[in-house]
Amino acid sequence: MAALILSAPVALGQDIGPQSQSSRAQVEKLVGLWKEHFAGADSLQERRAAFARLMETMPGPTRIQVRQVDADGVDGELMWPARLHHPIGKRVILYIHGGGFSGGSVRTHGLFAGSLAKAASSDVLLINYRLMPEYTYPAQINDALTAYRWLLDNGYRNENVIVAGDGAGGNIALETVLRQRQAAKPLPAAVIALSPITDLAATGGSMTANAGSDPLVDKAWIETLRKTYLGSRPATDPQASPLYADMSGFPPLLLQVGSGEALLDDTLRLADKARREGVDVTTEVWPGMPHQWQLFPALLDDADRSSQNIAEFAARHFADKPEE
Repeated sequence: MAALILSAPVALGQDIGPQSQSSRAQVEKLVGLWKEHFAGADSLQERRAAFARLMETMPGPTRIQVRQVDADGVDGELMWPARLHHPIGKRVILYIHGGGFSGGSVRTHGLFAGSLAKAASSDVLLINYRLMPEYTYPAQINDALTAYRWLLDNGYRNENVIVAGDGAGGNIALETVLRQRQAAKPLPAAVIALSPITDLAATGGSMTANAGSDPLVDKAWIETLRKTYLGSRPATDPQASPLYADMSGFPPLLLQVGSGEALLDDTLRLADKARREGVDVTTEVWPGMPHQWQLFPALLDDADRSSQNIAEFAARHFADKPEE
């Protein structure tokens, strides 16, 4: 499947179009930055520091307001567009950053979260969940679930809440909502997962087929994450790998992934499974995009395009629609 998509990119639910020459040049520059900052960074802590250094070179968010929050023990930033006049608390996106369960922060994802707030005319709660190796499974999911329930306890109606995340954050977002469903408690209006890690057993064909085109993720790295994150717990445990979970009753789901990512099949297999189990799924495969491309609007035109799709999806699913 991965090989076919590499030669003829596929988009389900959204016509992404072919990658332009300028986009290829922009991606090449970004990949060069990734390689420069991650050279020699092998351990979890080294990769955490490399990611932080790279994102420090990117601009911070503008034209937003930010309030530090303590969401029942989970640190976070609640941000909203400075131009908005509606009461704070009408719509919110709970954003769970990526970073391999071991890196990332409100700083690495602040620009992206701020852009989502503006584009979706929504509040965004960006959280700092506990990271491994200091904390392992299920601390990360527990923190996200605590933050989601904090939002419901503080004036947001569940039909105006969307849960989103990228990479490991996408895994956590999916598992958070699965736990909320298992507890028979109010579900969010929708879920957005960007290149999520759905299979910690790393059985997808794109782990091999896209090994040469993904500078960030490979099968060995997923195995490293699995060992530290799960310990002796099976990689196919549906409580940790959402690909193996029962998705019936899950909210509408938007998935984005780059065509050359090692995690391509993590996205496509989850989309197929969820759709077969009755979930309303929108899948976007972006030609030539590397992992976490959405974080780099300063470098990639396609980051802005994909973020606009994310915002439009969110706006469609909020019960209280943003004013035009």
